[in-house]
Amino acid sequence: MAELKDTITVRVNVEITPESLKTIVENAKKSVGPNQSGVYRIDTAGKVDEMISQFLLEKDFESYVKDPINWVCAVSG
Repeated sequence: MAELKDTITVRVNVEITPESLKTIVENAKKSVGPNQSGVYRIDTAGKVDEMISQFLLEKDFESYVKDPINWVCAVSG
């Protein structure tokens, strides 16, 4: 796990594949299981948030945004 850092919450639109979303929902449901009524009680949108945030921390997004070459791609893309 990445070291803990001070963070802020930024609400953005992020493009992910339908397959990624499907996998997150399936695994989130498996992690909690159904209640006695057979209903799964989990915030899947919150889980997407957690997964993307953890990925950004672990994959060093901070260094990525500091690299000027990534800005050329982002601006022209």
